[in-house]
Amino acid sequence: MSTGALPATTAPDSAVPAPVSARQALAYWFKLGFVSFGGPAGQIALMHEDLVVRRRWLSEGRFLHALNYCMLLPGPEAQQLATYIGWLMHRTWGGIVAGALFVLPSLLILIALSWVYMAFGNVPAVAGIFYGIKPAVTAIVLSAAVRIGKRTLGNVWLWSIAVAAFFAIFAFKLPFPLIVLTAGVIGFLGGRVAPDKFAARTGHGPAASGGAPALIDADTPTPTHARFTWPRLARVLIVCLALWLAAIGALVAAFGRDAVLPQMAWFFSKAALLTFGGAYAVLPYVFQGAVEQHQWLSAAQMIDGLALGETTPGPLIMVVSFVGFVGGWTRAIFGTESLFAAGAAAAAVATFFTFLPSFLFIFVGAPLIESTHGNLRFTAPLTAITAAVVGVIVNLALFFAYHVLWPAGWSGRFEWPAAIVGAAAALALFRFKVGVIPVVLASGLAGLAWTMTAPLLVR
Repeated sequence: MSTGALPATTAPDSAVPAPVSARQALAYWFKLGFVSFGGPAGQIALMHEDLVVRRRWLSEGRFLHALNYCMLLPGPEAQQLATYIGWLMHRTWGGIVAGALFVLPSLLILIALSWVYMAFGNVPAVAGIFYGIKPAVTAIVLSAAVRIGKRTLGNVWLWSIAVAAFFAIFAFKLPFPLIVLTAGVIGFLGGRVAPDKFAARTGHGPAASGGAPALIDADTPTPTHARFTWPRLARVLIVCLALWLAAIGALVAAFGRDAVLPQMAWFFSKAALLTFGGAYAVLPYVFQGAVEQHQWLSAAQMIDGLALGETTPGPLIMVVSFVGFVGGWTRAIFGTESLFAAGAAAAAVATFFTFLPSFLFIFVGAPLIESTHGNLRFTAPLTAITAAVVGVIVNLALFFAYHVLWPAGWSGRFEWPAAIVGAAAALALFRFKVGVIPVVLASGLAGLAWTMTAPLLVR
């Protein structure tokens, strides 16, 4: 998907592009926020095509250097990459603008869609669409496990970690943070005992830009603002911590410690630190907390929210905005007359506390990474965590399948139409490599067609 060119930054292949103004950067990041479909791989490929190949704002090496760092962090790597590039080009404000605009359009769209879902979800047409979407989401989650597994599980050590993680959460109901911590320790020790078994594999691998000079090239000196200093590190840590404390403190002062919004702030702050391996990795933790512990929404609503997250721009972890909206709406935190305001406020809280750590990781770590320009090593714990995530996601897919195919429990009716839609979605994803959005849309139409015709067939 093309994002269009900015003429002022276009240059002949032999010339270095002109400096990028603040207005040009703002225009690009604003537009990117509305077209960043396709998950992290698609979003990163889109930025690579725009910034490395077409505009040549930075070179292939500098792009991959930033990407490798972002892939090591918890949180949405594509959003963090945008923040990194915005920061590298235009200092702290550039990083804030790039990272915020990567998320803001998705937040606004999801608030609107969540309102439609909560206000009109019982309308037969809407219910029929989601009847078809739910089994498709189950297939999508399973395909995510397969995709991550192919990239990660390269030997029996990592397979063993994945299987152990599956049984830990499926059979023993161990909390997700404990599984992540244990896997990280195993990876740390395994990296010392058998480093070749825990070597990280490279992820996205975009094509080279052909050697044309870039505005920020391989030999471009590190900008002054991007150089690492301990005083700057201390300032960033203090500012980010103060911002977090002020925000959560204001919520506690306004609503009380045990109110919904402060609980969401604390919960999503923790969730933001557990998203190693992408958004699918943290979904089990969100399920345990939002569905089972706090009961902000039901399992069926969580599946619907994931479907909405898959079909909107921005990171998939934006599903937390839906979780927040539904939680604020169902708890009527501002009273029954202000349900939309309650949902919108809760969605904003969930989003703010989920993404704040991502900015911290970039503003703290990127100066060190930029200044060293060295290869990132010490990835064994992350490799083991990603392997464990595969097992956890398989458990999540089974959890979804149970609630979709037996919505009333084992003793209830088996939903064979949903099973057919789910099988077709899986076939499209695995065999024919159809994109997520077409699969979701086709499944929604199939669900609508079935719910509209089923009463006629019974007559």
